Amino acid sequence: MNRTVRIAEEEALVKRLIGAIVRACLIVMLIATPSILVPGVSQEGGQIVAILALAGAALTTFEYASTYPSIVEFRDARPFNRIRFLSLFASILCLSIIARSPIDPSLPVEFLTAIGILVGQAIDFPYSPVRAVVSLLPPDAPFADLVQLRAFAGMSYLISLVSVAIFLIALRLTNWPFYRQSSFNVWVNLPTFDPTSGGDIVRRLKRDARWNIALGFLLPFLTPFLVLETAALFDTFEVIELQTMIWTVTAWAFLPASLFMRGIAMQRIAVMISDERKRNGTPARNGQLVTA
Repeated sequence: MNRTVRIAEEEALVKRLIGAIVRACLIVMLIATPSILVPGVSQEGGQIVAILALAGAALTTFEYASTYPSIVEFRDARPFNRIRFLSLFASILCLSIIARSPIDPSLPVEFLTAIGILVGQAIDFPYSPVRAVVSLLPPDAPFADLVQLRAFAGMSYLISLVSVAIFLIALRLTNWPFYRQSSFNVWVNLPTFDPTSGGDIVRRLKRDARWNIALGFLLPFLTPFLVLETAALFDTFEVIELQTMIWTVTAWAFLPASLFMRGIAMQRIAVMISDERKRNGTPARNGQLVTA
């Protein structure tokens, strides 16, 4: 019996290690994509990207190879993190391809560029998030830079909206967070959230969910304002490197979508804990929520 248990533990360890290595490789691919596709990358810039990619791979390996969590949320609640990663990777890849349009007039590049421009123009109206991003450019900026930035903003915003829609569809089609499992551990999936302190866990989860959704709504408007204020603080607004622009626009669209999904997920967990309490007549213990 002990030998069987030991073999099962060793198999679980090997699977967890392989999964961590695969995730680390995907992180390296994500970080390196702009430097590979975007033209004009300097040697120093490539070295910095390599260092960042190795650091991201190491952190990912340590996080997913360990039994206990550290900072990554919902790591045992598929497909939450998978949707977020695919959204981030799709945005970085598409923006890197669009950045190649001046030197690579191929059909895929022109197609993605046209979609980005169309979406950007459609939602570039006064007080819109795209208008806030476009306002980052100085008034005397070249028209080509304006078109490219609008295409970046339109494509990244479209991908973020699609990712939120896919997550909502996944919630409807699957019994998330009980996807292919019978329990949901609050401590493992929310390592920075202490379910044993600060009052009732359901009330705290709902409060945090509302804060995340509100911040996700405001962030697309606040981020360009903060960038402009920072530039004014140093009394300069230099031409931003293309890779930096790609990461900035991606973060501008990805972070609000990620906060939206986190808020929706926390609200769903709060509702499930509340329903479990009603069925059992007692609160859930130790942050462990179990369904039949």
